[in-house]
Amino acid sequence: MALDTLLSWSTTEPFTIPATLLFFFFLLFWSLKKRSQPNTPKKANPPPEAGGAWPFIGHLPLLGGSQPPHITLGSLADKYGPIFTLRLGAHRALVVSNSELAKECFTVNDKAFATRPKTLANEIVGKNLFGFLPYGSYWRDVKKIATVEVLSAKRTEMLKHVMEQEVKAAMKDSYDSWAKMKESGSEKVVVTEMEKWFADITLNVVFRTVLGKRLVARMGSDGNEEENKKIREVVREFFRLMGLFTVSDALPYLRWLDLDGEEKKMKKTSKELDDLATVWLEQHKQKRKNNGSGEWKKGEYDFMDVFLSIVDDEGFHGHDGDTIIKATCLQLILAGTDTTTATLTWAISLLLNNREALNKATHEIDTQMGGRTKIVESDLEKFVYLQAIIKETLRLYTVVPLNVTHMSMEDCVVGGYHVPAGTHLLTNISKINRDPSIYSDPMEFRPERYLTTHKDLDLKGKNFEFIPFGSGRRICPGISFALQLIKMTLATLLHGFDIVTLDGGPVDMVEMSGLTNSNASPVQVILTPRQSNQVYSQN
Repeated sequence: MALDTLLSWSTTEPFTIPATLLFFFFLLFWSLKKRSQPNTPKKANPPPEAGGAWPFIGHLPLLGGSQPPHITLGSLADKYGPIFTLRLGAHRALVVSNSELAKECFTVNDKAFATRPKTLANEIVGKNLFGFLPYGSYWRDVKKIATVEVLSAKRTEMLKHVMEQEVKAAMKDSYDSWAKMKESGSEKVVVTEMEKWFADITLNVVFRTVLGKRLVARMGSDGNEEENKKIREVVREFFRLMGLFTVSDALPYLRWLDLDGEEKKMKKTSKELDDLATVWLEQHKQKRKNNGSGEWKKGEYDFMDVFLSIVDDEGFHGHDGDTIIKATCLQLILAGTDTTTATLTWAISLLLNNREALNKATHEIDTQMGGRTKIVESDLEKFVYLQAIIKETLRLYTVVPLNVTHMSMEDCVVGGYHVPAGTHLLTNISKINRDPSIYSDPMEFRPERYLTTHKDLDLKGKNFEFIPFGSGRRICPGISFALQLIKMTLATLLHGFDIVTLDGGPVDMVEMSGLTNSNASPVQVILTPRQSNQVYSQN
């Protein structure tokens, strides 16, 4: 019967007998190969996937609500564990939420996760900005120039006078407004919106560093209030757009429809940023032309000047000189303003809601000053409790709570799970920084923990229990610059003024969605001078 069947096949299907023999040969070969390699490791399983995915768009609806994504993902981690995956339309994302897994991602697998995904925001708004560039030689070279010329510890030391001057200028403005109101005999009070107060300082420091000019007008000084307002608006919109999970990212084939309208907004913001940078670059080129060979007086050489002397018109790595200069200067301005402003605003909000800590910080500053009236850079390291306050602020309200998204360039293993190339990596730094297995009462504001149980925790990417600036080769390069400005601003403010909220009540601590984490409500306070009027002069 079997022979008859085989013969009948051979007449109707002439290739069946050879194919069958080939199939049996393959089975024999595969069996012998498996026996000869009994210890061949089995490919790791993929990480578990969170429930609640929708058809086609996956988990995208979970990340588009009123609640910030890092809080939503933190709740999912409570349910599914510290490592799980999401489907964001056509893409798969790995979410890690504890320090052990973060360490694995940014040490063993650091190079595997060193690139950025090609998202709509990265393509349109973040194009050519080195913080959002894919891993490669162009990214390395641009980052190196920016780090050495602006963000290094040596450069930060050289810029300390700029920070001191701008903080003192803000203090003087606030004092003069208070004094003017008092002299008028009015019962009204001067209300200060702290986010704007901090932003004005930060914008001026960053603009003077990068572009050699002050942006925010001070009493009796230069500045452009209209340009200041424009910059503040476009910076805020930039970070909102960069933190979005868009429909076009999830379903690229529907991008042409721009279903959520965000691509149109991204193109508008991108053009606004480029227009601003073009004006700044042309001003610098004209100044360079007017100065002949480009020689500058000592102290006038800002970062754009430096870049013009380093990068010629042809540029490098396929990018022309103007594009490189504009994009890198924009990156420094954008990264250096919103993040620092947000951290300072969270810090003063926490202190206003914890008066004991505020009083303790003020007492430390007064004691360490030893009767001197003005804070200088050399004083800052003496303020150990103030530094603990800044650390606790960064722990509770991490300025980039989900880190900037990474993407795997090659297959790797995380937590024993197989992660294929092309997987997006979302590191929930906020969840890590609030881990109850690491921090007792993790939701409580307790700066003292950094003077006792956690005094050895560093925040520069080495201790994965506390990585507010990220870690690995894509760690934020501006840590030293940011911390110096934060310490100088906060210390001088606390030394100079008594601070109370407008209504005497607590500050609302609701968070606002975006790439950066900022307070959703304005923090309005009354600043009352607590020193003699000489302290507020700029001399």
